[in-house]
Amino acid sequence: MASPTRASSTAITGPKGAITLAVLLAAVMAVLDISIVNVALSDIRASYAVPLDQIGWVSTSYMMANVVVIPMTGWLQRRFGFRRYYTTSILLFTAASALCGLAWDLPSLVLFRVIQGVGGGAIIPTSQAILLARYPRQEHTMAGALFGLASIMGPLLGPTIGGYIIEISDWHWIFYANVPIGIATAWLANRVIGEPGFSPSRAEPDRSGFVLLALGMASLQYVLEEGNRHQWWDSARICALAAIAVVALVTFVVHELETPAPLVDLRIFARLDYTAGTLINFIAGLALFSSAYLFSLFCGAVMRYTALNIGLVFLAAGTIQLVIMPLLGKFGNRVDERYILAVGVLLIAWSFWQNAHLNERADYATLVYPQMLRSIGLGFVFVSITVLTLSNLPLELQGNGTGLFNLTRELGGSVGTAWMGTLLDHRNRMHLHHLAEAIPANQPIAHEQLALVRQSVAGWTISADLGAAQLAQLRLSLQALVLAFNDCFLAMMFATAAGLLLVLALRPRNPVATVEGAH
Repeated sequence: MASPTRASSTAITGPKGAITLAVLLAAVMAVLDISIVNVALSDIRASYAVPLDQIGWVSTSYMMANVVVIPMTGWLQRRFGFRRYYTTSILLFTAASALCGLAWDLPSLVLFRVIQGVGGGAIIPTSQAILLARYPRQEHTMAGALFGLASIMGPLLGPTIGGYIIEISDWHWIFYANVPIGIATAWLANRVIGEPGFSPSRAEPDRSGFVLLALGMASLQYVLEEGNRHQWWDSARICALAAIAVVALVTFVVHELETPAPLVDLRIFARLDYTAGTLINFIAGLALFSSAYLFSLFCGAVMRYTALNIGLVFLAAGTIQLVIMPLLGKFGNRVDERYILAVGVLLIAWSFWQNAHLNERADYATLVYPQMLRSIGLGFVFVSITVLTLSNLPLELQGNGTGLFNLTRELGGSVGTAWMGTLLDHRNRMHLHHLAEAIPANQPIAHEQLALVRQSVAGWTISADLGAAQLAQLRLSLQALVLAFNDCFLAMMFATAAGLLLVLALRPRNPVATVEGAH
């Protein structure tokens, strides 16, 4: 059975510079919105006076819509064309951003975030597909570098930009700021993106596939986002949604492999290099989002940094991307991308090893250095894996391929964040228990330490004994938390290093092959 193909085999035409500008503006806007909102959650919660366990829906709803839309982008591109689908997605994202700023309560904000996620989920893979279709294959390294810059700078700069916006105004402007950028980008994209000879696919929509995919991916994303907060399998809701996700997604896979016109062509995973590349992309997403999650928590909970100060650390470490990405784009095709990929994986793993030795006395340079290493490594990985995985795909598979490729990165981030949240909580409790057992109250050194603490707090509390005991407990809790963070960073090091095995399954890109219609 032949796999569905794009109705038009021609590539994107139009001025390369203008198309690149439109694509990067939209991609940065969509990626930035994933991380920038996290900085504002406390302010949003205070504004609406909602319980702590409900505010997470502001982020969860957006990601649930993202993961439902991303794998469908290939079919939607074939049905409506790049220009029409892309422009509509940007306008939808922009309109939803304005509505988010105008939201009057938490349910309305969550609803508008879902709509925003539908537009944002379409923007990311379509941006990548447009760049690859517009650039000739020998320039795909530059296209990958430009898109990688947009993908990585969002999580790195989101906390800083969000912190500044909240500092000078309020959380509503996190959403309002998208409106002028979105309108200008949609107008530019509609003007410059050309698809000569495009004719829309007339295949009947795969309604069963759509329902199964939406149900399965939304349930899976909810489980990953909310599982740790609800104590995983102790929650009947999490158990039920996990079962729904498994049944729906397994049925979806079987259905898509049997239907003559699938919504998502899963046969692309028969290509070994594509499968290996998407798995590495999964690990890269896990490293990118999990490191941002862990490092932000460490700076806040251990170092007592403000949101703005945390953002400034990310900014200091991430600015090197502005140098690394263009250099990779210009000179990266002179070296086998697999070597660049391997070096990137090693740098990320080494950065986690450095993080695994942080403590509460870390200075600014000690915090920035591992982040900078990780920024360089992620740049190497995202550029090389994009080229190695997608550049060898025939043009008719690139829409479907980029959608699934981007989905793996988003899922990697969700799985990694859920894993790290659970592991951090477990290791913190374990270390606290072990530390308490390791310091018996009848030990002389324990009495000496308590006596010193008692003297230091004697003039500041009514009961010196109670104050000393509480301060000692705080010190013990802080040490347990530091050890738990160290364990999590070490686990991330091993998970990232496993990606080296997958590099062996990749084949080199053919730099001389050209894509029809690319100029």
